[in-house]
Amino acid sequence: MITERPAQRRAPGVVERPKKGAPPAVAEARRDWTALLRAYVSLTKPQIVELLLVTTVPTMMLAAGGWPDPLTFVVVLVGGALAGGAASALNCYIDRDIDQLMRRTKRRPLPTNTITPRAVLIFGLTLAVISVVMMAVLTNWLATALTAASIFYYDVVYTLWLKRRTPANTFWGGVCGAAPVLIGWAAVTGGLSPMAWALFAVVFFWQMPHFYALAVKYKEDYARASIPMLPVVRSAQRVNFEILFYTVLTLASSAWVWALGLSWIYGGTAIVSGLVFLAEAIRLAYKNRAGEVVKPMRLFHLSITYLTVLFLAVAVDALV
Repeated sequence: MITERPAQRRAPGVVERPKKGAPPAVAEARRDWTALLRAYVSLTKPQIVELLLVTTVPTMMLAAGGWPDPLTFVVVLVGGALAGGAASALNCYIDRDIDQLMRRTKRRPLPTNTITPRAVLIFGLTLAVISVVMMAVLTNWLATALTAASIFYYDVVYTLWLKRRTPANTFWGGVCGAAPVLIGWAAVTGGLSPMAWALFAVVFFWQMPHFYALAVKYKEDYARASIPMLPVVRSAQRVNFEILFYTVLTLASSAWVWALGLSWIYGGTAIVSGLVFLAEAIRLAYKNRAGEVVKPMRLFHLSITYLTVLFLAVAVDALV
């Protein structure tokens, strides 16, 4: 039988010490501030910013023939991260109506009412202004113009117009996704060489198989939100063709980079990683055509690994 323990008596004159830890109200306030901070960080889509920096740093190293000037290096990293965060936050503000309809995005700060639309708009515009001013003061006019143009293009041309009106949205949206490569090169050299455009082409064409794989996975989500992503409005055969076509163009662009003067360190990496990337794209297309159960996120994640490895090889080649 379980019995209740008798209450312990406190000796006369002994004062009971308060329990450790903050009062409930203070602890709740801390949790609220922590949650709010996490929400603001999530608006910047850190995974995308991280991916942009993965391509920008090696590009700057190649442009400089080694490590670039420390000030330029830091300014482009910070300014680029702020610009990417600004574009993403403004994207969340513009897409708040469709984000609440999609399972993939319904937990974002605006659909969950964690942050008000006005606060998100101010946050995004503030980051945009800071990033452009930083680039203007500490780099050059070309890098600054490219930074401002990439934010405008992503939020106005892509998010407001292309994304909701044409299945070619991924293709044209690839311009701003590959822009950080040009920004990094321009910040170091003040201009744009054929090598800069070759690296731009790699990232530009890479985005099609990368995002088409995501769109295949969340096809129903995009259909529910009336977003004409390619897998929603075109046949599986058309999607297969474009995934393979742009994967081949990505590999061809990586060969162009090699032909412009990089060594076998880069070339060997480009060949091996490119063949693995192509094999996965072929596997997805074959299974999709055969009507088998496909796992498009395998291609999505592998594409990230491919781009990271390829640009890591660019960095190593620049140092040696």
